[in-house]
Amino acid sequence: MNKTYDHKAAEDRIYKIWEDSGYFHAVPNPDKPPYCIVIPPPNITGQLHMGHALDNTLQDILIRYKRMNGFEALWLPGTDHASIATEAKIVEQMAQEGITKADVGREEFLKRAWKWRGVYGGRIVNQLKKLGSSCDWERERFTMDEGCNRAVIKVFIDLYNKGLVYRGNRIINWCPGCLSALSDIEVEYKEQNSFLWYVRYDAPDKSFSITVATSRPETILGDTAVAVHPDDERYKALVGKEVIIPVVNRAISIVADEYVEMAFGTGAVKITPGHDPNDFEVGQRTGVPAIRVFTDDGHMNENAGEFAGMTLMECREAFVKALEKGGALVKTEPYAHNVGTCYRCGTTVETMISDQWFVKMAPLAKPAIEVVKNGGIQFVPKRFEKTYFNWMENIRDWCISRQLWWGHRIPAYYCDNCGEITVRDTMPPKCPKCGHAGLRQDEDVLDTWFSSGMWPFSTLGYPDDTEELRYFYPTSMLVTGYDIIFFWVARMIVFGMEVMGKHPFDTVFVHGIVRDALGRKMSKSLGNGIDPLEVIEKHGADSLRFSLITGNAPGSDMRFFWEKVESAGNFCNKIYNAARFVLMNIGEEANPDGTNCGEANPNETNPDETNYVINPALFGLTDKWILHKLNGVIDEVTTNLDAFDLGLAAQKVYDFIWSAFCDWYIEMAKPRLYGENAAEKAHVRAVLRYVLIQSLKLLHPFMPFISEELYRHIPGAKETIMLAGWPERDDAYAFDAETDQMEQLMELIRAIRNMRAEMNVPPAKRIALLLMPQPGYEKIFSESAIYLNRLAGVEKVHICTDKAVIPQNAVSIVSPAAEAFAPLDQLMDIEKERERVEKEIVRVQSEIARAKGKLKNTGFMQKAPAGVVQDEKNKLQQNEEMLQKLFERKENLG
Repeated sequence: MNKTYDHKAAEDRIYKIWEDSGYFHAVPNPDKPPYCIVIPPPNITGQLHMGHALDNTLQDILIRYKRMNGFEALWLPGTDHASIATEAKIVEQMAQEGITKADVGREEFLKRAWKWRGVYGGRIVNQLKKLGSSCDWERERFTMDEGCNRAVIKVFIDLYNKGLVYRGNRIINWCPGCLSALSDIEVEYKEQNSFLWYVRYDAPDKSFSITVATSRPETILGDTAVAVHPDDERYKALVGKEVIIPVVNRAISIVADEYVEMAFGTGAVKITPGHDPNDFEVGQRTGVPAIRVFTDDGHMNENAGEFAGMTLMECREAFVKALEKGGALVKTEPYAHNVGTCYRCGTTVETMISDQWFVKMAPLAKPAIEVVKNGGIQFVPKRFEKTYFNWMENIRDWCISRQLWWGHRIPAYYCDNCGEITVRDTMPPKCPKCGHAGLRQDEDVLDTWFSSGMWPFSTLGYPDDTEELRYFYPTSMLVTGYDIIFFWVARMIVFGMEVMGKHPFDTVFVHGIVRDALGRKMSKSLGNGIDPLEVIEKHGADSLRFSLITGNAPGSDMRFFWEKVESAGNFCNKIYNAARFVLMNIGEEANPDGTNCGEANPNETNPDETNYVINPALFGLTDKWILHKLNGVIDEVTTNLDAFDLGLAAQKVYDFIWSAFCDWYIEMAKPRLYGENAAEKAHVRAVLRYVLIQSLKLLHPFMPFISEELYRHIPGAKETIMLAGWPERDDAYAFDAETDQMEQLMELIRAIRNMRAEMNVPPAKRIALLLMPQPGYEKIFSESAIYLNRLAGVEKVHICTDKAVIPQNAVSIVSPAAEAFAPLDQLMDIEKERERVEKEIVRVQSEIARAKGKLKNTGFMQKAPAGVVQDEKNKLQQNEEMLQKLFERKENLG
């Protein structure tokens, strides 16, 4: 092994071994339970960003954990065709050549799109590999591949035949820049400063008037009613009467609808069903018509009268002037509000009625709501169920048609002779209604979310009844950010229940977003984005993964700190150095290139294993302690992973490896490892090897590269750590009493180290120690002189039971199980010792106050487990005893 770990040399080599060996590949296996995650498919236009890095790290941890636990674990990868984003890229590329879509036509444009996908579509896949993602690349899918396309077309036709897909004139989001309908997720909201214009609508005979407020006066041209609340006493007598739209001079009705908030503004609102989703719903309930006054490209149409042909902003300015001139503008107030913009081109999104294809969502939402309510799907954290229910219980029909060429073309065919619409998988030779030949297919494509909503089953073979579909569906887990619960997660559940009759996944594991160190969302405009590939290049994929996982609660946003990445890199170095030490002492059978590394046939004797047998007869205190601690961390990490608390699981692994194994056990093992007793040496080597192997297995889901690299050097290890079983606790290694004894020894060593540091005792200076153990600890401390020597710089240890033998000028070192004294003249002057004791008194008094406060807390006493309460009581008693000793020492110092 090299003296230092080189992630650049290791990671690509190891990943190639994994991929070439087929370790990621999963097949239906009746002898194993299935575990399946389908990757949230990244756009083919995308590049790896921190959100991808977090999302895929979480998935990879779970899939590696389940794979090691004996599941047939499939992580199914793929990419999304991303209609709007991809088409925009190709149009931009064509513009550089001086040509447009119209110049080349649909067929040639699609050839260019597929070519573009071939060149750029695999870029993010290669970046995911850099992260260590253990996807089954043999099963990689694309939302527009032949199988997914068949699934999309079949589902569309089936829904149409059930009356759940229809063509209608309804309110939609429209981008005048992209000239296409948009889904809600494709609209980004930005706060803009504007105004509220208060406008008076008079009765035809001027007998009364109503004032309404609007942030968009240009839409007044499309008003068809004024609405008031039916219980509003101010307006009850006016319902059913008419008012005149100012400037336009068109009469509209006053209607009553509970949508109106009586306490907001004047309690009356203008109704523009053609350009507002809420007004559209009011119009549907009250029967008032919808008038559209905008063109597709953001101008006023013929319904705008004298304002026709103006841009929307030009019309706004001209119309406000006309209102002022006519005396209908009551007042103007500054107003800040959220304005929808296209996520792709940044153009202000308009809401307008348009003839589009829709999915009738209300009947589909019911089973999708019920399956979550009855526990068929669990959200982790559970609080995100509220987000899901809020969306699903207030869902509107979904506009699924897009005015684009790249995507799944809608399988609807029109007869221009009789107007019949035929929906089927291929174009019919003639109209089934009138017999007219020469039908034309709908020009639009389906919303990208329509195809990605089928991802859990279309990727497993639907509409065919495949073995994979039967074995892996429903999938086990979906990992996703909270920002797309409404859009992607909800639609997958809807389609799963409707098409497959089963939920698409058992669990939805929701994570937050990665923010910068100041807590800001990463964005191009702020210039605060961090490229994961840059982090991987500098510090390695393991360091990036570990920094993203630790210190984060499920569902919460996290902040990216370079310091966390560097800390994770230090952890890698710590692990590497510890493993290198162990391997230097047990003998190494190097296997970095993927060749057989000495895994024995289970029916034969493995010569490597016989050299590393733990001998219980030779157990020392430190052996029992580390094996007991290993049992504990195995239990904790397994429990945390099963509860999806991945950050806490990673922290437990870190604490065990860094502190228990590296800082304590390895150091305490050295005296026996370097001793003359051959049997002892062999035993310690076996314990070191065993703990190292189990530690690397625990580490593997989080840091796959370095754990594999080190595992392959261990004699007798399996072919790959990926196929090694997940660690299980060994009840033969349960040593509660010895672990307590060891912890007390460690407390004493820490106390001695703290004393030396506070008194600036040079590390090389050896001190003599008088030790007064608590009853029951005499034997342990008398046999531990070698550890006190090595880890605390103690040259001689004298066990005593009478304080009379303690010199007056001795420094007191207090720990729960023992009090130690070091002659002061070896260390420092009395004044400094007095200051140190006084500081320790303050610290212990603070601990006593904390413990008493906790034990007086009714909530703690009622809710905390009995063992935890007892631990607090024991700590309080120990600290009270320590305080008494400290006061005695202070008195002795004079």
